[in-house]
Amino acid sequence: MKIAIVGAGPGGLALARVLHVHGVEAVVYERESSRDARGQGGMLDIHSGQQALREAGLMAEFLAIARGEGQDMRLLEPDGTLLLQEDTPDDAPLVRPEVDRADLRDLLLDSLPEGVVRWGRAFESAGDGLLHFADGSSAEYDLLVGADGAQSRVRALVTDARPAHIGQNAVEVGIPDIDRTHPELAAMVGRGTYWVLGDGKSLAAQRNGDGRVRIGVSFYHTGEDWFATSGIPFDDPAAARARLIELLPGWHPRITALIEACDDTVVPRSFFTLPVGLTWPSRPDVTVLGDAAHLMPAVGEGVNMALLDGARLGLALAAHPDDFPAAVEEYESEMFERTAAVARKSADMKEMLMSPDAARRLLAFFQPG
Repeated sequence: MKIAIVGAGPGGLALARVLHVHGVEAVVYERESSRDARGQGGMLDIHSGQQALREAGLMAEFLAIARGEGQDMRLLEPDGTLLLQEDTPDDAPLVRPEVDRADLRDLLLDSLPEGVVRWGRAFESAGDGLLHFADGSSAEYDLLVGADGAQSRVRALVTDARPAHIGQNAVEVGIPDIDRTHPELAAMVGRGTYWVLGDGKSLAAQRNGDGRVRIGVSFYHTGEDWFATSGIPFDDPAAARARLIELLPGWHPRITALIEACDDTVVPRSFFTLPVGLTWPSRPDVTVLGDAAHLMPAVGEGVNMALLDGARLGLALAAHPDDFPAAVEEYESEMFERTAAVARKSADMKEMLMSPDAARRLLAFFQPG
């Protein structure tokens, strides 16, 4: 029986690894040309996803790359008022450690036998047991698993649902080697996340494992076409930084100094979600996981759900090696219930972040009573 996984992100790789641990073969098809074809993004907050890494037999390796100090947090209002500072003791348990996305992906890739991941295979379509790729090649499958992210092509085989814009657009910038280049800003940000919220906007600065501070400036209650009218000249990094600061009137210069110190990588990002509680009639030969199945607001849950999806589907397939339809139905039933609850909480968190008094509400969330 041939299992084809489309997408070499955390969820697809976790599935391949759990299957490998249980002696079940699978092939992962990835559109990128190699593991180093592009940057993999920033830090990930891994909490419930640790259970999946245990099932994959990779907890020791994960703990070796996890950053406990990444759990530190500083919460501020735009005028510079510090509302909360949490510094993680060195001996604190790794309940929600941060890990560099690239390091996690490398960990999962290195845990798989050579040849399991087929690079440069951009999925185009599937039917009658054949996958078709953009380069004209094809491959057979008995079960197709879409782990191909927010803009999944496999998703269309199980549901007509499409992601909808959530009223949030962000600009991603960053400061490389901050401890050496801007030690005063490094001390201000701290070891984890530096979070400023207010006026329908937010700035989140986060330490990466390579010494870079990754900064996301979000604008809430904005439409899908907001970048076209924002006046941010993305082809001119210096002017883009200046415009970003203009869009934060009244923010303390100590905070906007983070934007002034950024390099020339300026990336626009729009945010979308799938309907909360999305389900579909189970199919015996196709299913999806991760963002392809339940795209949520970016509040730290997506990758954890993807890892759990991969592990749970892998365990179901290993338990029913001769009955893929039963395995898929078992996986989807559990996944629908688990992720719907998390998606509802994520949507509530998104509404909190978009509120006029977001910082104070978030303070109450972290320190109830």
